Amino acid sequence: MHGSRLPVLTGCSQARRPAGSRTRGAAGSGRPGGWWRLSRWWMPMVDEVRSDWRGAVEVAVRVVSDRCTGCEACVASCPYGAIAVQDGVAVMLENCIQCGACAGACPAEAIEIDEMSPGTRPEAAGERDSRAARRASGEELGDSGDKWHDVWVFAEQRKGKPSSVVYELLGEGRKLADDLGEELCTVLLGHNVDEASNDLIAHGAEKVYVVDDPALADFQDEPYAQVIAELVKEYRPSIFLLGATTIGRSLGPRVAARLRTGLTADCTGLSIDKEKRLLLQTRPAFGGNIMATIICPDSRPQMATVRHKVMKRAARDNARRGDIIKLVKEVLPPRARLVKVVEETQQTVNLAEADIVVSGGRGLGKAENFKLIEDLARVLGAAVGASRAAVDAGWIPYAHQVGQTGKTVCPKIYIACGISGAIQHLAGMGSSDIIVAINKDPSAPIFNVATYGIVGDLFEVVPALTAELSRGSSE
Repeated sequence: MHGSRLPVLTGCSQARRPAGSRTRGAAGSGRPGGWWRLSRWWMPMVDEVRSDWRGAVEVAVRVVSDRCTGCEACVASCPYGAIAVQDGVAVMLENCIQCGACAGACPAEAIEIDEMSPGTRPEAAGERDSRAARRASGEELGDSGDKWHDVWVFAEQRKGKPSSVVYELLGEGRKLADDLGEELCTVLLGHNVDEASNDLIAHGAEKVYVVDDPALADFQDEPYAQVIAELVKEYRPSIFLLGATTIGRSLGPRVAARLRTGLTADCTGLSIDKEKRLLLQTRPAFGGNIMATIICPDSRPQMATVRHKVMKRAARDNARRGDIIKLVKEVLPPRARLVKVVEETQQTVNLAEADIVVSGGRGLGKAENFKLIEDLARVLGAAVGASRAAVDAGWIPYAHQVGQTGKTVCPKIYIACGISGAIQHLAGMGSSDIIVAINKDPSAPIFNVATYGIVGDLFEVVPALTAELSRGSSE
């Protein structure tokens, strides 16, 4: 064997990770990780491949039309919606990743999987290396030979107004584009978004690709992913950035899967390797104990989602000029139907946008005691946050959770009440300008990062602080 590499099944693996990368599953198992979407029917083939894998094994899924009865069992089994029955015969659509899930579901055995031995295709060895070299140099793998170029930012919007994370991505994207000598562009999907287009230009975008369609007024995974994937294939950006928001975390993987490229999630730092023209994507790993820098050398575009409030916001300049490119795309109807959009009712400031955040943790003891936090937040005009322990206990909704598995905040002042300071929580608020910690345990880790610390009972300190601040504001 040559090192510790595992076989690559073309189609199965490439849809979810960069071409040429490898991964392992459980320690010592030798089995691939969770990105394998293989049915139990496939496992004997995987075991056979694992025993002798010198070179890549490639598979092709095909429909034997003479056997197909048009029963649509395969349509229901496909996790990617990549099969349709046309004129009574199953047909593989262009987004098929050759995973083979449909083969085991076909009662007529009309779907076959052809395995090609290493080296049987002209591309198998030398051409694969050539393709990797061409990708690294930025060349398109199609017939045109055009290069991938420009830095794209997904302009997430609601009701025609871009989210604040978009302006942060424009600020960081400007640096990346300048380092590469390329243009900074945004892609904006929605309905009646003309004003947003001009706003993006004012914040640094040189081009705005707009698809204005009533079907895109509200975000839905499938139509947005379909339209964006088509735009990427047409214009070939070298880098594509999204915010690590609820929408970005849902949309990013779907687009990456359609484009068969890599995606680095929850980045806190981006830079360019100028010699190799690669995007260096930095993010916390192993619970925030280390910072990992990830590259995607063999696939384009290089995709990343970026945490909110960790990048500097782009400055607005109304004198800037740029191109607004309006496009018309066929929007395919999604399998899920959007029934209604319910706006969240908030009595306090939005957590992600707040300049002051007051958070409560396990030290509050029960849900009723969060009133102390809410009272202090109301006096300060602050947002209410919480640790994961408080959310898991059911004391406050998940929307208030701050930390690695919640929201990342970067307020001017962060007040932590009864929060010990686990590394996962610090990952979500550690970049705050001023951190005030209130905890009765003097050895709590939160004091290691606090600007000011109060060792005391929060049930005494917080009400006293609220009363004093209320007295000061009334005067």
